[in-house]
Amino acid sequence: MNLSLISEIFNSVNLKEIFTATMVLFAVIDITGSIPIIVDLRRKVGHVQSEKATIVAAVLMIGFMFVGESMLHLIGIDVNSFAVAGAFIIFFIALEMILGIQLYRDEEPETAAIIPIAFPLIAGAGTLTSVLSLRSEYSAINIIIAILINSIFVYVVLKNSGRIDKVLGKQGINVLRKIFGVILLAIAVKLFATNIKELF
Repeated sequence: MNLSLISEIFNSVNLKEIFTATMVLFAVIDITGSIPIIVDLRRKVGHVQSEKATIVAAVLMIGFMFVGESMLHLIGIDVNSFAVAGAFIIFFIALEMILGIQLYRDEEPETAAIIPIAFPLIAGAGTLTSVLSLRSEYSAINIIIAILINSIFVYVVLKNSGRIDKVLGKQGINVLRKIFGVILLAIAVKLFATNIKELF
């Protein structure tokens, strides 16, 4: 990497873009709203691989930022279709939280990392679609920094989910599940409504 390229990257760093992209991704990832799901997974499998889940999610987001749209076009899928698929995923996760049912099942999982935490919980269709949208407006370096900032926060939440569980207790977790379930349902409906009209 030569000095001119380093200088170009450094000059592209914009604190306003970093802040905006960080806030957008923080809202879409909504790791705080996923605490009840993470706690449930920890209870089911006994261990959540925080480091692995965080790294895989960050790599997915950064990688998708560069190749996502081309990859979707290659297999004949547009961004709007991808977003609608993400709306369905969020919708079913919300149903689990609100109704207390289990739709996601794994064959005797030993740990939870890549699925379902890294994908689709953190780097889900909604997050990846948002990354593509940000890429059209902001410099890549600023989005990468925003992704890394969110990844640090995600790691802290994943690593301390056991403590959070103890502080909130079973009743607190149940209340959070209902509240965030309704919020996720609303996000799913909005994501679906925004993108479905672009398909017709």
